[in-house]
Amino acid sequence: MNEHSIREVVIVGGGTAGWMAAAAFARFLNNGHTRISLVESEEIGTIGVGEATIPPLITFNRMLGINENDFVAATQGSFKLGIEFVNWGGIGETYFHPFGYHGHDLEGVHFHQLYLRERKRQVLPDISAWSMSAVAAAQGKFARPAPDAGLPLSQLLYAFHFDASLYAKFLRNYAEQSGVRRIEGKIVDASLRGEDGFVESVTLADGRKIEGDLFIDCSGFRGVLIEQALKTGYEEWTHWLPCNRAIAIPTTYEGPPDPFTRATAHPKGWQWRIPLQNRMGNGIVYSSEHMSDDEAQSVLMANLEGEPLAEPRRLSFTTGRRLKAWNANVVSMGLSSGFIEPLESTSIHFIQSGIAKLIALFPDKRFNPVERDEYNRQMQDLFEDVRDFIVLHYNSTKRDDSDFWNQCRTMHIPDSLARKIALWRSKGRLFRDGLELFANTSWVAVFLGQSIVPEDYEPAADALDEERVAAALEQMRQAYLQTAERLPSHAEFIARTCAARDAAAPPPLPEFVF
Repeated sequence: MNEHSIREVVIVGGGTAGWMAAAAFARFLNNGHTRISLVESEEIGTIGVGEATIPPLITFNRMLGINENDFVAATQGSFKLGIEFVNWGGIGETYFHPFGYHGHDLEGVHFHQLYLRERKRQVLPDISAWSMSAVAAAQGKFARPAPDAGLPLSQLLYAFHFDASLYAKFLRNYAEQSGVRRIEGKIVDASLRGEDGFVESVTLADGRKIEGDLFIDCSGFRGVLIEQALKTGYEEWTHWLPCNRAIAIPTTYEGPPDPFTRATAHPKGWQWRIPLQNRMGNGIVYSSEHMSDDEAQSVLMANLEGEPLAEPRRLSFTTGRRLKAWNANVVSMGLSSGFIEPLESTSIHFIQSGIAKLIALFPDKRFNPVERDEYNRQMQDLFEDVRDFIVLHYNSTKRDDSDFWNQCRTMHIPDSLARKIALWRSKGRLFRDGLELFANTSWVAVFLGQSIVPEDYEPAADALDEERVAAALEQMRQAYLQTAERLPSHAEFIARTCAARDAAAPPPLPEFVF
């Protein structure tokens, strides 16, 4: 510790973003002199338009030392092997975006290149037949691979479906036990230092002032500090992603939960279906320019499974990002830093990534601009990477059944995405720039799933013997199929290892080992 060390970190807002930050800081800033405080008001509800995640959350929980079975049980969660897309490429078409990998490379040639070559020679199943996660999902199977699992089970990657409010509660308990101070109160004002415009303190409705060195803005779309106090500005992306409304509703659900999320495209938007242990999470995402709130709600209610457990909740948002995720001594996280609709379940990952990058670039009271600039550059790259991937889903459709899809299909797309599509259309080439979130498997799944088939394949694929490649592909396909058949059902795995239970319930049985 020295005179410049950060002593007071103040997190403004709770919810998923606030308590994720609080838990992580309690774990990694436990240095004896930095105090973590979180200010939230019970009067202000949290916003959650989805309860699905992507695999990196596993790393976050493990870094905190959280037992995965305890976490899943506490959040009434289930496991997610990918996303099933219905009616996106065209009406009546379905494809699966899996976590993990497609096959494995042969002699340095990417698997999807071998697949592209082979499908010119013969009719092949969808490429998802070579994904451990996709094949298991199709059979309703799941198991957590052991650390020493071999191929192909080691290629089964997963994430979670869970109740986000219960996750925030779970992390709050973790954080408070680790020394985080929770302050109940509603922020009504922020004081800025005259010499540099940094936030000096926040004022609560009862007059209390909370001072800090570093402030984390987790106040949601309002951006109490990052926008209302610092006037940072916002880059809007509605010309690429026109949806700006969502309606969410939970329903009852009978039967075993599917180990995947489903996204079903409608004429003027799309609907999510997220199975938890105790209920189904549902919602519709749409553009207010193409569909009224009442019409959207009617579409959603007409396509529900089970009985509603609450009244529909209407949400408004503007897709885009804050011009600076970190401005002065305020770092925005969660909805205050920006929002990209929940199609690929990235909202919680933005929080996780922001936390990790801040810990890696953690400042002192001098706030070196190079640290702030690097953080902002990395967060901008992440937002733009995710933006391009989501835009791909909308733009690469054949649908012409509504003004909404005609607009999406014909819009001018970001140059960065246009370059990716052009490289793919030529010879199926994919290049990752830096630390992109979505790996080649994800891009391949959406490209082929929405019928963007390359004209050719890489010439290097022709260096491999055709019969040998064909035999290898069939051997891989059979291995995925046979491995999935041996796995327990998703429901069996949950019941045995991480079923939601009350305090009087017996502990789970020993875990399946694979």
